[in-house]
Amino acid sequence: MKIDKSFNIIAMLYNPKRTRFRKQHRGRMKGKSCRGNRICFGRYSLQALEPAWITARQIEAGRRAITRYARRGGKIWVRIFPDKPVTLRPTETRMGSGKGSPKYWVSVVKPSRILYEMGGVSETVARAAISIAASKMPIRSQFIRLEI
Repeated sequence: MKIDKSFNIIAMLYNPKRTRFRKQHRGRMKGKSCRGNRICFGRYSLQALEPAWITARQIEAGRRAITRYARRGGKIWVRIFPDKPVTLRPTETRMGSGKGSPKYWVSVVKPSRILYEMGGVSETVARAAISIAASKMPIRSQFIRLEI
C-alpha cells in the first residue's frame, strides 16, 4: 500500500480499494435516507437528523469513542462508509487549470440514516457511548433503540 504524504494513516483505513472514477461532482442532499434507516444488527444506534458530508476521520473518531467507552463489551457496527472523494485546489492558485486533486473521502449522510449500531451491552452503557460518538459528528443526531 502506497502512502501519500497528504493523507494520514487513519484516513487510509476508511477509503475505497478502487473506484471507477477519480473525481466526482459535489451533488446535493435532497430528501430523507430511504436505505440504511432501520436498525439491522444491534439493539441501539445513532441516527442522523440533518444532511451532511461526514469525513473518514470523523467516522473513525466516533468508532474509537464508542469502542473505548464500551471497553471489551458488546459489538459495534459502522453503517456508513466514505466513498466520495473531495477535491481541493492548492492555495494561492490562479483560476482555471482544471479540478483539484482528491484530498479526503466523505460519506454522504441524509436525515434518518443510521451511523453506528451497538449490541451486547446495557442501555445505559450504549446511551453514554453513543452520546460521546454523537459529539464527534458535525450534525445533530439521536439515540434510538430497537423495540422488541
